[in-house]
Amino acid sequence: MKKLKILPFFFLLIIIASCNNSSGQNPENWTSKQLMEPADLAAKLKANKDLPIIFSVGPGAIIPNSIDIGMVKDEKNLEKFKDQISKLPKSADILIYCGCCPYEHCPDVRPAIAALQSMKFTNYHLLNLPDNIKTDWINKGYPVNKND
Repeated sequence: MKKLKILPFFFLLIIIASCNNSSGQNPENWTSKQLMEPADLAAKLKANKDLPIIFSVGPGAIIPNSIDIGMVKDEKNLEKFKDQISKLPKSADILIYCGCCPYEHCPDVRPAIAALQSMKFTNYHLLNLPDNIKTDWINKGYPVNKND
């Protein structure tokens, strides 16, 4: 009989633990298939072939050919991003990146992806910078804008 009383409590603990997100951020709103590896983008930049439209949605446009939107956690920059993408076909090859901090703390990638989703874009990716732009891009010797 005691087992039956403990069982609902046990399931409640499992549900709470699975929903806990200590960072305070929303869970990821992208899939692993939507991540682009930095080496892949660096190769495309080097070849200057099959480049996506690259948007920096963080504090600076470090990567060549990227459009500097600014941090989209700020509403004015989010509106700027929406304005920019509204001019593109829904099937446009779009890549976004931030790199200010680890994804779990990033205040910029989720709003940018949410905008792409709500505006019905179908071919967008997130540059896989799980730590930050310095660790996952610059320190690996990938190309940077000349003024950075």
